Amino acid sequence: MSSTKTSPTRPTPGEIPAFHVMTKPVGPICNLNCTYCFYLEKEKLFGETEQFRMSDEVLEAYIRQYIEQQTVPEVSFAWQGGEPTLLGVDFFKKVILLQKKYAGGKRITNAIQTNGTLLNDEWCEFLVQHDFLVGLSIDGPPELHDAYRVDKRDRPSSEAVLRGLEFLKKHKVEFNTLTVVNRKNSKHAARVYRFLKEIGSGYIQFIPLVERDADAVAKNLGLDLSLPPDLQRVERNRMVTEWSLIPEDYGEFLVNVYNDWVRNDVGKTFVQFFDVALGNWMGMSGALCVFSPTCGTAMALEHNGDLYSCDHYVYPKYKLGNILNQSIKQMVESPEQRKFGRDKQDSLPKFCRQCSVRFACHGECPKHRFMKTPDGEPGLNYLCPAYKRIFNHMKPTMEIMTQLLRAGRPASEIMPMVAQRPNLASMKPPKRNGPCPCGSGKKFKDCCGH
Repeated sequence: MSSTKTSPTRPTPGEIPAFHVMTKPVGPICNLNCTYCFYLEKEKLFGETEQFRMSDEVLEAYIRQYIEQQTVPEVSFAWQGGEPTLLGVDFFKKVILLQKKYAGGKRITNAIQTNGTLLNDEWCEFLVQHDFLVGLSIDGPPELHDAYRVDKRDRPSSEAVLRGLEFLKKHKVEFNTLTVVNRKNSKHAARVYRFLKEIGSGYIQFIPLVERDADAVAKNLGLDLSLPPDLQRVERNRMVTEWSLIPEDYGEFLVNVYNDWVRNDVGKTFVQFFDVALGNWMGMSGALCVFSPTCGTAMALEHNGDLYSCDHYVYPKYKLGNILNQSIKQMVESPEQRKFGRDKQDSLPKFCRQCSVRFACHGECPKHRFMKTPDGEPGLNYLCPAYKRIFNHMKPTMEIMTQLLRAGRPASEIMPMVAQRPNLASMKPPKRNGPCPCGSGKKFKDCCGH
């Protein structure tokens, strides 16, 4: 989608050339009532008479600013909710017309995140015609998906989701999947991963579910580190909701999926977590905000034009302003937002700064940093045990894939190595003068590390 070609303006010193906005054109309104959804409660931010539908005025102001204020050749829109398909196809037809009006020679792309229950022929004809990438929310096979993803009458939603998936396939709409890893499906890694591949997902996102328990927050509960490890685990789990992940379970979930992926699917199935990790191993951190050193350039726009620092921080304290009164660029470059982004790095406790896997984790999302370190310093991520487990587990094979890519060879060459040496994932990373793990008999530096 483009108009006449022009050269994008160059950023000035100190200017942020590109930023990302997660757009909520229908606010928190959804036709499902997922047990774990933290966004449904956002209705309380607005008055009872609020119309949860982005007005034409806000929509045009947003599209114009979002395109014009980024000095990059491609601008990507992300439409989420709530459930954005509640707005109907006609709303997104207006989106396309406005994007064409303001494209200014830039390439425009669109992605829409949906629960899939409202997809039909009309929707999918539109989506494929305008090259929308569809993110389908699905938590695994029906018995796991339906544990928490239910409708307003507490009825399972898997049948409607899978029906929507068939419409996507029928019209050949490009899609990926987003799976919320929770207390129940985290214990069934193989079933979840196998199911996602079977339904045709070639790009898989796993989102860890961590929600604070309201009573724990109110009481400001801390973890008694004098307790034995098994009792610490029990106490830690009291601090979150009953559907939130147990860190050790999430670590094993990722390890089990990784073992399958590194043996069979490298280069064929793209798992966002592993792709981002490989980027960090190669020194290219920044592909995903939660695993980047800093943040602050990925914000959330509500239906009424209010812009917030982050999708996880849609609270009055983190409201940057409204796009009808201030430009997006002014807000993303404001001192408040820059500080918000730097705080991710500046607030890391000493325990994290000295961690051997910090380069891959960077403390993950600040929203999850409500634990204390072993020496009592606040700011430790709740999922720290999971990330230490998975990043240390994948280290040997990640380092080999890094060497392969730097040598101009595909990362998929790791698979025959693992096939020949099944214990490779638990081995130490190869040394330059040590034997190559591919079994060639050559030194690593003269073979796969060349």
